[in-house]
Formats: sequence, C-alpha cells, structure tokens
Amino acid sequence: MALPKYSIVIPVYNEETNIPELYRRLSAMMERLGEPVELILVNDGSRDRTLWLLRDLHQEDARVFYLSFARNFGHQIAVTAGLNFARGQAIIVMDADLQDPPELIPSLIESWQEGYQVIYAQRTKRRKESWFKRLPAYLFYRILRHLADIDMPVDTGDFCLMDRQVVDVLNAMPERNRYIRGLRSWVGFRQTSIPYERDPRFAGEVKYTFRKSLALAADGLVSFSKIPLRFSTYVGLLAALIAVLMGVLVLYWRIVAPSSPLTGFATIAIAVFFLGAVQLVSIGILGEYVGRIYEEVKGRPLYVLSEVGGLTKGNSSSTTSLEIKEQKSRIP
Repeated sequence: MALPKYSIVIPVYNEETNIPELYRRLSAMMERLGEPVELILVNDGSRDRTLWLLRDLHQEDARVFYLSFARNFGHQIAVTAGLNFARGQAIIVMDADLQDPPELIPSLIESWQEGYQVIYAQRTKRRKESWFKRLPAYLFYRILRHLADIDMPVDTGDFCLMDRQVVDVLNAMPERNRYIRGLRSWVGFRQTSIPYERDPRFAGEVKYTFRKSLALAADGLVSFSKIPLRFSTYVGLLAALIAVLMGVLVLYWRIVAPSSPLTGFATIAIAVFFLGAVQLVSIGILGEYVGRIYEEVKGRPLYVLSEVGGLTKGNSSSTTSLEIKEQKSRIP
C-alpha cells in the first residue's frame, strides 16, 4: 500500500455526537484533495460510544485508522501519539469538536506547497464564546509570548500543518509534559499563519474545562520560561529590602520617636504574613519545576495502547517510540 501524502491527526474524547459530522466534512474535504490521505483518530480513553464509532469508520473507509488508549492520558499526549504513527509528508493536527473547520485544510496545504514547514491557524474571532473564556485566553497568550524564551505566536491552538521533517524532530523529543504549540515554535523552520474565525462547538460538552486550561497554561509557562523562578528571587529580594527598611524605621522610632504608635501585634502579624506568603509562593513555583523533573526521570511510556486499528508502525526513532512499539506488539 502506498504511503499517504497527508496525515490528519485528531484526538477524541467522548465525542460520539461529533464524529459522524466530523467524518462527513473531512471525507468531502479529502476527496477534493486528490492525493492519498490517512485519517488517524486517537481515542483518549473515552467512556461513551466513541471507540465503537471509530471501529465502524475503520471498517467502512480504508483511509481511517485509530489508536485507543488504555485510559485517559490527556489531549497533548493524544496528539503526540497521532504524530508518532502518522506516515504522511504533511501532518495536520486538529480537534474533533469542529471548532477547527476541516475546510481550512486546503489553505494550510497551499502554504506548505509554497515552502513553509509549519503553518498554524490563528484565531481572529471566537464565535459564541463568553468573555469569561475569551479574556483569560487573550491574556495568557500575550503573557506567555512576553515571558517565553522563544517567539510564541498569539491566539493559536493545536490546529496546524507540520512538515514531515518537523514531526520527526518532535517525535525525537523525549520530554513528557508536552505543550505542542510551544514545541512547534521551538523547533524553528519556516513558519507562517492562516487567519480564521473559530466556530462554536458542534455538539457535546466542552472538554477543556477551566481547570484543564489552567493546567495547560502552567505547562506552557513552565516549559518555555524561567521567569517564574526569577520572579520568586525578585520577590525574595523585595521582602529583604522591606525588612531592612522596617528595621531602620523601628530603630529610628525607638531612639528618636519612642512615642510612635506603629508598634504592637498588628505590625508583627503583617510582617509574618507577608514573609510567609513570599516563602509559600516561592516554594510553589519551585515545586512546579521540581515536579516536572520528577515526571521526566521516571522513564515511563507516554501512553499505553489498548487497541490499534490498521496502523503498523510509526516513523519516530525516539526511545518513546520504541516503548510504544513494544506495547503495541502485545496487543492480540
């Protein structure tokens, strides 16, 4: 069987209401491309009928393949698994909720044919999203861009096209706390953007809750910036400076103005609470970085596969990929 020219990687988690419409629109788009295409759907431990739908699509359409995790490992890991197994020369990553329109894929491919190796879809508008969701996202992307050690584009998600060379580099990276949109910026190569208006979710419930979005933001910040560590240092120095100034003032009040009213329990309590807050914040920031070191040194596989539909091997030569191949070989 000839290798596909394009691979479309889509992580899915409890998306039984979206999959039929997603496949319909993707199938129409793939027909228009006129080139061999493979569709890789990664089931991230869904608890509804998602896996059954993926099996049916695989049986009905030879272009459709699927991976199924033994449990929920997270969106970024599901994207990573799809990249590990993708065989195309151009790999498109998108979500299953149809907020990323499949009809934009030909525009991404057109930029790739012009020589760009990473083409990311940049949101110009978020339709039917509340300000409570838009405002934190707006602020996060700009704060991350300002603090990150690399040039991080704003208002971009995982919806993108990456060249085979870029995906091979990503697959060779051993890190576990993966922030894909940051990693694709870090690798470099020729990059450009395609603006689009993001549609509302077609059906079902939002999977990226505020807690998950906050965790993803923390991963992005800690993975690509050392500024939080420096921040704790600066706050510590500020606390030390305030302590010295207060010491001088207390000494002055004791010697020159002994009748000063700024004495007693309230002053001591404020100082103790302030120093305690500085210490706890600093320990928390340090703990975020130490926790990621702890995750990295365990050496566990990124994910465990319980079922593979139609795929036989990935293209990565990394240690993670070898572990994945061992796990897959145990599947009956």
